[in-house]
Amino acid sequence: MAAKKTSKKPNVSKDELLSYYKEMLLIRRFEEKAGQLYGMGLIGGFCHLYIGQEAVVVGIEAATEDGDKRVTSYRDHGHMLACGMDPKGVMAELTGREGGYSKGKGGSMHMFSKEKNFYGGHGIVGAQVPIGAGLAFADKYLGNDRVSFAYFGDGAANQGQVYETFNMASLWKLPVVFVIENNQYAMGTSLQRASSSPELYTRGAGFSIPGEAVDGMDVLAVKEAAEKAIAHCRSGEGPYILEVKTYRYRGHSMSDPAKYRTREEVQKMREERDCIEQVRDMLLTGKHATEDDLKAIDKEIKATVNDAAEFAKESPEPALDELYTDIYAEA
Repeated sequence: MAAKKTSKKPNVSKDELLSYYKEMLLIRRFEEKAGQLYGMGLIGGFCHLYIGQEAVVVGIEAATEDGDKRVTSYRDHGHMLACGMDPKGVMAELTGREGGYSKGKGGSMHMFSKEKNFYGGHGIVGAQVPIGAGLAFADKYLGNDRVSFAYFGDGAANQGQVYETFNMASLWKLPVVFVIENNQYAMGTSLQRASSSPELYTRGAGFSIPGEAVDGMDVLAVKEAAEKAIAHCRSGEGPYILEVKTYRYRGHSMSDPAKYRTREEVQKMREERDCIEQVRDMLLTGKHATEDDLKAIDKEIKATVNDAAEFAKESPEPALDELYTDIYAEA
């Protein structure tokens, strides 16, 4: 089935624009603080930051309804915050504390919230994609008109299990949106060098799954594309592929020096394409907010993030007997 690109921007109200600005800024300030705590040794193991990609998940979440589900990869902190999880619980989990969403046992890559329909962070590349289709299968079976979102990166787009999932999702017409967060480099190899077909939104053509590419640095464009994809799924037409072309400013993980690209390239993206700055400019030029208003928002968000960091530091480490809880689902 033919796929196409979109660049049209929808209209948006002042309140919506302010909401997107606040949500994206919360993710960025949270991730900056997480990077600091990692440098201080308070976060161990792997830590993959979402800085630069904020418009992807904020734009998509703006189009969802209560009851819709999401599952993603290890670059997951932004997704948690965007679906309404408490920054304190997320930060406490990053630091391995009892107050975390997985009681300190999951860390950066493995935390969940049944209340917010967030089904993880997953550390195995591409493994969350069939899980996302499974969530959609359950929704179709129950007939509850819900849609699931399976997020994965451009590197995972080459995994075999992704195409097995495409086939099953199309065959059964599952209400799932496959969101490819194409940040251009996977772990450290550019898409152009790693993929024989770099237009990833066309990958479902062999399975009769429609797809669309969208500018992932533009939160309004992402929201509009997500609305279209969701409407397709809710109408019973089956899955949809949304390739969101974005860019991460930091390395693949905190241990990655990112020598595969130049500092000039990253700086150019920050100066010319930054998703938060675009919305900031819209707020100012549209006279929806003043410089002082935006400074006050930033101050408030920084206080929220600092409170989350303090909560994490003060929360105790899990007791040894906690290791044996939540292993099996309750009957």
